[in-house]
Amino acid sequence: MKKVLKFLRSMAFGMILLVLILICSLAGSLIAQGNDPAWYVQTYPGWHGTLLMLGLDDVFNSWYFITLLVLLCLNLTLCSLIRIRRVAKAAKHAPEHAAEARTRARLTPAGVEQLQAYLAARRYKKTEFDGAAVYTKNALGWYGSFITHLAILLTVIFGAAALYLPTVTDQTCMPGQALTMEDGTRIGVESFRIENESGQLDYASVVTVTLPDGRVGGPERVSVNYPYSFGGYKIYQQTYGTAGAVRVRNTATGGEDVFTLDSMCFLSLDGVNGIWFEALYPGYIRDEAGNFTLITQTSGAYEDPVYQILLASDGVYTPVMAFPGETVSVAGVDFTFEDPVEYPGLRIKKTPALVNALLCAVFVLMIVGLWFCFFQTPQIITVRQDGYAVGGPKPQGLELELAALLESETEKEDDLC
Repeated sequence: MKKVLKFLRSMAFGMILLVLILICSLAGSLIAQGNDPAWYVQTYPGWHGTLLMLGLDDVFNSWYFITLLVLLCLNLTLCSLIRIRRVAKAAKHAPEHAAEARTRARLTPAGVEQLQAYLAARRYKKTEFDGAAVYTKNALGWYGSFITHLAILLTVIFGAAALYLPTVTDQTCMPGQALTMEDGTRIGVESFRIENESGQLDYASVVTVTLPDGRVGGPERVSVNYPYSFGGYKIYQQTYGTAGAVRVRNTATGGEDVFTLDSMCFLSLDGVNGIWFEALYPGYIRDEAGNFTLITQTSGAYEDPVYQILLASDGVYTPVMAFPGETVSVAGVDFTFEDPVEYPGLRIKKTPALVNALLCAVFVLMIVGLWFCFFQTPQIITVRQDGYAVGGPKPQGLELELAALLESETEKEDDLC
């Protein structure tokens, strides 16, 4: 059992876990996550079976990734428990052990007085022992390594909380409209485009976030791999779509309205006469005989969109192909087909405010730990009537400083061993 615990808290085991977590994180970053199996079949032909079997379509929720995180937390916990006991013991008994150290540099009586005055002026804490005075400083530096390890452990724990606790919703929103979240936050889409000015695929939205307290974030551009964070929300560009648009005008009253067509629907005033919207196609090919072949798929913008509708008039349904700019009239109603509307599919992640606050606190704790490690190294000087000795975890710098200060008062300097 002791051998098992020793391995679980060893640095080698921790490094193995970190390498495995890094490999999983790279896989999760390079392979799009959370898509339908059919997408992986199409995108990774020949590899999709292995990819799906290993759960690489949802790495961060896989059993092995969660197991690695748990084991890393266990490793860091055991390391911290062992370290704090050793550190506390070393810090407590450091002056006693220093009092037993032999003199490393011999000084004249004047040199001893000069050294004691120098240490007192720099506010070293003095502890008297038989035949020796031990001066200490930066006692908290003993705990720098422990604080750093503790901060790493808490970063893993709260980072996992930030990964698994947020609520995630997938929403589509038409440009010019807004989504209202459960807490009253409004996420508006000002614009969206599939292609940029050069005709290259872009998939970029411009969003604005309005929090319940009135704070406004944005307008901010959101694109693939470049989310926008504000007020605990993180907004990702996930999918996209293209919807039809038709302007409906009542010729009798002059009233009109614009409808977005993203699914099959029936537009009518009397429930009998009107149009059935069936589909919107991105383009068509016309042969020499004038026949149309519809293009059903495209990865970019709709270059030559075609509306497929059924014209309903007095119980008679007539198939019609309509193009943007054309108008169809039925029973006193004009249906004018407009250019399609491109709209984004957004993934909206809301992280609890407490988790974000804890992560910020942990980062501060890690900075404090690193500060103690590098800039508050414990210093111990044992002073006797005939000279002094420098101790502590990193004595070299202080040894050089005191040697230069007391060079004229040094009688003899032994080799450090």
